[in-house]
Amino acid sequence: MPKQLLLCWAIICSGVITYFCLTDSSNIPAVSFPSIDKIVHFCFHFGFTISWILFFKKELKGKEADDFKAYLVAFIFSVFFGITIEILQSVFTTTRAADVTDILANTIGGTTAIFTAIAFKKRIDKI
Repeated sequence: MPKQLLLCWAIICSGVITYFCLTDSSNIPAVSFPSIDKIVHFCFHFGFTISWILFFKKELKGKEADDFKAYLVAFIFSVFFGITIEILQSVFTTTRAADVTDILANTIGGTTAIFTAIAFKKRIDKI
């Protein structure tokens, strides 16, 4: 898959996450499910990290040492993106607040994405 397409996909995923994390929470349907917020944060950052891994692996040409860089850069990007979103929620929204447990859920989602990418390395390398 062309790296430009992977970059577009990663940017779109990032934009969707940003939108849903910064939109007025009263516009989002309420779901009565325990810990749904943390599950959503986990899933967002799992997908975010996977999409950026795919791009960075293509960008760094797929050498073994470069795979490690792709995983590391995508993970660090995910963590800082999550922290930034939490800060923006507390500064720019009135219906949301920064939450350390959201950052933890984001980080666990990113970490799980890294281990999943390593487990499915042969399939990912074909993309």
